[in-house]
Amino acid sequence: MLDPEIEIKLRSSDPSIHRIAGIDEVGRGPWAGPVTACAVVLDPDNIPDGLGDSKALSARKREALYQPILDSADVGLAHVSVEVIDQINILQASLLAMRLALGKLASPADFALIDGNKTPAEMPCPSQTLVKGDARCLSIAAASIVAKVTRDRLMVALSQQHPGYGWERNAGYGTKQHISALNQLGVTQHHRRSFKPIHKMLCEGNYSTS
Repeated sequence: MLDPEIEIKLRSSDPSIHRIAGIDEVGRGPWAGPVTACAVVLDPDNIPDGLGDSKALSARKREALYQPILDSADVGLAHVSVEVIDQINILQASLLAMRLALGKLASPADFALIDGNKTPAEMPCPSQTLVKGDARCLSIAAASIVAKVTRDRLMVALSQQHPGYGWERNAGYGTKQHISALNQLGVTQHHRRSFKPIHKMLCEGNYSTS
């Protein structure tokens, strides 16, 4: 359950803390597409109604909240490509995306609240991790919504370039349709070659011709 007191208590604990960024990422599990992270500094006097964990909200609700968050908050977004994911692994790519998103805020944050239990390296401000933070913290919940909507839209666009894999519905996850398409159409440049199912298909010579 979201606790609006998290940011309030943090600000009251230290007079130097004003701008608190909530950070979350989406796309660690999919077999295709980038990993996407978002940092959000909410305006305490203008918080959109209905914020919640993006995983618990319907696609329609996430879409309805997306623009109000962008209109009322300072938002930073970052994608880390499949090439980098394959080079440094998905965990490190996710942490990198979080740090990059924080750096894309219009103004620096005084403090960062990070979903999960791992802190990215070289953070430019003090930070704290929150396990299940997207279900507990308003700013992390807002970040999870923007990251999810942004990445889902990107995967829809990629699905139009590479039809058949069902990315517009599965966002790159290894669904039955995705597996079937991989067997029929092969591996594209947007697939994560370091992931075992994709690596196995490449070893079998299963490349896409598109």
